[in-house]
Amino acid sequence: MFKLNLFKKIGTTLYLFIYLIFPYSAITQTLEVDFSKSLENSLNANDLEFIRKNFRNNEKQNILKQFSNIINDFPDSKWKIKRLKSNTQNQDILRIKVSGKKIVNREIYLLESNFDYLFSTKNKKVDEGIVKNLFTTIRNDYGKLDISFKIPDKVLTGSNYEIDIILNEPLEEVIIAGAIKPHQINSFFEQEIILEPLASGGIFKMTRAPSKPGIQVWSGIIAHPEGMITFTKSIDIVDEI
Repeated sequence: MFKLNLFKKIGTTLYLFIYLIFPYSAITQTLEVDFSKSLENSLNANDLEFIRKNFRNNEKQNILKQFSNIINDFPDSKWKIKRLKSNTQNQDILRIKVSGKKIVNREIYLLESNFDYLFSTKNKKVDEGIVKNLFTTIRNDYGKLDISFKIPDKVLTGSNYEIDIILNEPLEEVIIAGAIKPHQINSFFEQEIILEPLASGGIFKMTRAPSKPGIQVWSGIIAHPEGMITFTKSIDIVDEI
């Protein structure tokens, strides 16, 4: 039986990074002419003072704590942030990419995370924010497993859709195990994934979207002799496309 917190601090940090820090970490345009670049520079420099000056008072202490955890676990993380054009009034979008490395028990785990952060501001502070189009992997196989993830970014409420995790090259008699499971954000650490042999060349799943708009999150793992790959993907559930 495999728990999603197998990587302990790595898994914990990744979750906190995605769901606790970024919904509050962008700053209003009135503070900086190019605030996306300023935010990128501050994160790459581990600039906590920047956070102290620009976060809401009631969120500041919690965010500083979580950000410190990330710095400790991924001290060499590199951040790239690009501002995108938004079609919604009073809303900004940042496209964020994070890469990092962590050594656990002499194993090197590589982090790659890409997502969009949508937010609005009020009184020169972030008022509302949400992470969308999230796709994160942590792997220690040095890219030896050729794998494709075909998971949609957006689906209609109540519709059927496919999730395919494809092993692109045959592995002959090597046994590969894996599993995937949806979860609620608040119960991320409580759910378990039971690994099963993958005899069909990957994970192929037909599922149904929730009946109400929101965000559905899938997490999974692929285990093979060269290492492991964990992944997390968010899907936007909408009532019209």
